[in-house]
Amino acid sequence: MKKTLPKAPGIYLFKDKNQSVIYIGKAKSLKDRVQSYFRKTSDWKIQSLIDEHADIDYILTQNETEALLLEAQLIREHQPKYNVLLKSGQPYVYIMFTKDELPEIKIVRNKKEKGAYFGPFLHKMQARGVHKFLVETFKLKLCNKKIENGCLEYHLDLCAGNCKSSFDPADYLFRLDLAKQALQKNHKKFLKNLDTKIAEYTKEFAFEKAKNLHEYRENFETIFATLHTRFTENKFNDAAFIATTPRYTADLNTNTIAQQLQDFLKTDKLITTIDCFDVSHFQSSYLVGSCIRFKNGIPDKNNFRRFKIKTLDEQNDYAALQEIVARRYKQYDELPDAVLIDGGKGQLNAIKPLIGDKTYLMSLAKKEELLFCPAYREGISLNIKTDVGKLLIALRDYAHHFAISYHRKRRHSGLKEEHDDRKFYHRKSRFNQ
Repeated sequence: MKKTLPKAPGIYLFKDKNQSVIYIGKAKSLKDRVQSYFRKTSDWKIQSLIDEHADIDYILTQNETEALLLEAQLIREHQPKYNVLLKSGQPYVYIMFTKDELPEIKIVRNKKEKGAYFGPFLHKMQARGVHKFLVETFKLKLCNKKIENGCLEYHLDLCAGNCKSSFDPADYLFRLDLAKQALQKNHKKFLKNLDTKIAEYTKEFAFEKAKNLHEYRENFETIFATLHTRFTENKFNDAAFIATTPRYTADLNTNTIAQQLQDFLKTDKLITTIDCFDVSHFQSSYLVGSCIRFKNGIPDKNNFRRFKIKTLDEQNDYAALQEIVARRYKQYDELPDAVLIDGGKGQLNAIKPLIGDKTYLMSLAKKEELLFCPAYREGISLNIKTDVGKLLIALRDYAHHFAISYHRKRRHSGLKEEHDDRKFYHRKSRFNQ
C-alpha cells in the first residue's frame, strides 16, 4: 500500500489484522510521510506500530490545514491505540454570532444554538485572539449593568455601551455586521489594511501598538487559512466511512478472484466489477439507498453512490430498490459485470425487470447468507472461508453500512432542524405572551 500512496496532502490510517484503526496521522505528502515509518528506527513505538499493522488506508484533503482538522475529528471518533493526543474532549472551537434580540460574538465549543458559525478551528489560541481583536476593535462587549453615564469598561472604550439609557442598538448592529464581514469577505484586503496600520505605527515609533497588531495579524492569517478550506465535520463523511470500515477482503487473491467468481457463478465471462445495493430507513422515515462497487475484490471509491429516496413516503423496500437501481443505471453502458442486491428472492424479483439479461443479477439474504442467482435459483449458503464467500459477504456488509451512515446523517440533520424549529416556536410563543 505504501508504494501506491500519492504525493498529496491528507491523512493516513494504519490498521491491524482485524481491520481496526490503530493509528491516524496527517501529512503534506502521504507517500513521503508513510514511507518514513518503514526506515530503520530505534523508536520502539514506531516499530511496534509497523509490526502490528496489516493495512494502510488514506483520505486526500485539499491542504495541510484540512488534514489537521480531519485528523483531530477521526482520532476523537476512533480512539486509535497508538495516538496519544486529541483523543478526549472537543478538539474544535467556533467563532459564533448569536441570533438573540441583541446579538453578540462568542467563542463556543459546540454548535448548540442558532447563529452564524465560523470554523471549526483547531488553533484555539488564534481563534480567541481573533475574537478578542474583533470585540475590541468594533467595541462589541456587552455588559449586564444599567448606569446612566456608562460603566467603567465603557469609559475604557471596551464596553459597547448597552449599559447606558442612550444606547443605540442600530449602531451596535452595524459594528457587529462589520466584524462578521471581516470573516466573510475579502481576507486579502483585510490583511493588507492591517499591514498598512502596522507600518503607520512603526513610522510613528509606536512599537508596542505595532507589535500587538502584528500578533493579531498572525492570528487572522491562521484563521483565514482554515476558513478557506470550508471544512465541516460532515465534509469527509463518505471518505471516512470507506477508509475506516473494516475491509474483510484485504487477504483476497485479487489475481484469481475474477476467475473464481466466474467458476462459482457459472457464467460465460469474467466477473471483475460488482455493484451492491441496499436501502435504509427508520420507522419509514428518512429513506435512503446506497450503491457500492468492488473491482477485482477492492472497493472502487469513485463509483460509490448514495440516494435520497424521492418517490416514496413510507417503507417499501422493493420500490425503493427499484428507484435507486433505475437512477444508478440511466444508461446501460454503466452496468458492471454483476449486480448484488441486499435481500432475498423478493428483492431479486423486484429488480429483474430493470436489469433483464444485461448483467449477472444476484441477491444475498443476511440470515443464512443465502445467495440467489441464475446458477442457484433456490439459493446456496456461502462459505465465509472461501474467497468468493468473503468477497460477496463483504460487499453486502459494505453497502449496508454505507446506507446506514447516510441514513444516520439525514436523520441527524432532520432531528436537528425539528429541534431548532421547536426552539424557535417556543421563543416566539413566549414573546407573544
